[in-house]
Amino acid sequence: MWMSTYPQSSILGFSRNESSLASTLKTLLFFTALMITVPIGLYFTTKSYVFEGAFGMSARDSYFYAAIVAVVAVHVVLALFVYVAWNEGSRQWREGKQD
Repeated sequence: MWMSTYPQSSILGFSRNESSLASTLKTLLFFTALMITVPIGLYFTTKSYVFEGAFGMSARDSYFYAAIVAVVAVHVVLALFVYVAWNEGSRQWREGKQD
């Protein structure tokens, strides 16, 4: 009977702040993995298959253009991270304000 008076989150030892911290950490780790894999993967993929393979560029030129693709990918991942972090922060702020 006493369990029904306490919220489930406090019984398990997790408060709302701890769950939002876990969510934030998951988001950060996800975008960290994206930041490492996407630019490096795009660099080597575009260098080998697109610029040297499909366009027939020299190795020197393909390094240059593949690096540009990787830099653009870094900016896209950063922009997505800022967008997700902004929306997650505003959602948590709205939920906290209603309490």
